[in-house]
Amino acid sequence: MRPLSLFAAAAFALTAPAADPKPAEPFNGKDLTGWKLKGNDEKKSQWRAAVVLLDESAPAGFTTPKVGADTKMQLVNMKGGGVDVFTEEKFGDCTVELEFMVPKGSNSGIYLMGEYEVQVLDSYGKADDKLTEGDLGAIYSAAKPKKNLAKKPGEWQSFKIEFVAPKFDGAKKTANAKFVKVTLNGEVLHENVEMKQQTPGGLTGKEAPTGPLMFQGDHGPVAFRNIRITPAK
Repeated sequence: MRPLSLFAAAAFALTAPAADPKPAEPFNGKDLTGWKLKGNDEKKSQWRAAVVLLDESAPAGFTTPKVGADTKMQLVNMKGGGVDVFTEEKFGDCTVELEFMVPKGSNSGIYLMGEYEVQVLDSYGKADDKLTEGDLGAIYSAAKPKKNLAKKPGEWQSFKIEFVAPKFDGAKKTANAKFVKVTLNGEVLHENVEMKQQTPGGLTGKEAPTGPLMFQGDHGPVAFRNIRITPAK
């Protein structure tokens, strides 16, 4: 019976579905290990591992409450005029899930592969028919959001971004990058938005098969938490 059992085991191994990819969690909740600064400008950087709240006395900024030593931190750009930050690890086809918070009037962005931006902005209260490619949830320079789903400044919000990287045969691009689906606060804003080129302000200004996740830090304060990047099967 042993040869048959071995054959059956081998057959099962060939037909068993592949395990789901393990999500990467690039922020450890303690410090900026695993992250790099655009331009390596540490003096200019405003990125911190911190816990922040909206500053009620000055709602265009954050305040930092006292927390315990074992508190899980957030990845925070404390004020505008800083630099962008990006992961050391690079990704191709993937799903990015995260939560973010902005104070009043703030502006930031989430760059897939360091080159394709989903806009982060305080768009709270703006009429749907006034939305542009620069408002919250827009694919910058490519597609405006279908509706305004922005929460109030100081409230945590969520993105789920399903993304396909551009494909190459050597140096020749054979397929464009695509935002398969962008979901903001539980509602779908975009489906199958093809990117003929990178958006402005990216890490290198060039398209490639893989790239990091980058957050914009030169415009305004922003906080991120619960960052998960799941590679496609």
